[in-house]
Amino acid sequence: MDRQWAAILKFDTRRVDPGAEARHNRRMIRVIRFPLVFVVLLVSFARAEITEQAEYSFSVKHTVTISASRETVWEAFTGDISGWWDHSFSGKPAKFFIEPKPGGGFIELFDDQGNGVKHGTVIYAQKPSKLNFEGPLPFNGLAMNMVHQVFFKATADGARTELTVVCNAFGKLDPSWAEAVDGVWHHFLVERLKPFVEGTL
Repeated sequence: MDRQWAAILKFDTRRVDPGAEARHNRRMIRVIRFPLVFVVLLVSFARAEITEQAEYSFSVKHTVTISASRETVWEAFTGDISGWWDHSFSGKPAKFFIEPKPGGGFIELFDDQGNGVKHGTVIYAQKPSKLNFEGPLPFNGLAMNMVHQVFFKATADGARTELTVVCNAFGKLDPSWAEAVDGVWHHFLVERLKPFVEGTL
């Protein structure tokens, strides 16, 4: 027996008679056997079962060119977004905003009492070039999540901005949601944000 293991098991190999080590090992086996039996019995009484397993994901990507600087588009996309974001849980939210900082909230407040919903959380913010946030957005309470990447790219003259939104959704999803999310982002960017920034909304 290795001397280190002998020390751990309180077994002195220098002072025992022949056969003592074998008897000691048999005692250790009997001691260890009980917890092993207990673990087996415990497992037999505590079982978990997967009743349903589903896996699905999708990605959508939109790019729109807005006649404004990156800084202007950034300011419109973050902070108070109630001027162009027209989908909500409450119908008429008291406040609707995105906090452009790591850990910042994508928040809809229903009223002045603090009732509301957190649509997502900002996980990356680099003004005025990139904003990432994650959260279920309209699918709050369901077993799914969406990660959004938003890129603000200035044109060569700096007078316009190419805004790209990439949405990656995963979890327990209905396949039809991909088309719905694609259509909603087209609505937000082309029909709402662009004219809002350009003053034609």
